[in-house]
Amino acid sequence: MSELEKKEAPVPDQDSLSNTEVPYQGAVDIDLDTQGLQCPMPLLKAKQSLNRMSPGQVLRVVATDQGSVRDFQVFAAQSGNALLGQHEEALIYTHWLKKC
Repeated sequence: MSELEKKEAPVPDQDSLSNTEVPYQGAVDIDLDTQGLQCPMPLLKAKQSLNRMSPGQVLRVVATDQGSVRDFQVFAAQSGNALLGQHEEALIYTHWLKKC
């Protein structure tokens, strides 16, 4: 596929970016602690982990960067990986991604 034929995934609308109260309850294959890291490091570390994972595996990312909520929503929409859930508690943001 040439550069001109590639199409970017749509960015989610603002209404779909506000749900941080959906914790994932299933099995997790890899845990990634990015607490204390600021944007863009939580997302970059998650991308590195996803690149080493097999399709179907689940990554849990724990972050303290408030911007990670939107970052992971946009990343999932653009990358084709599934955002299984997000949860915020006491300024700790947890994201669950499934490698597709």
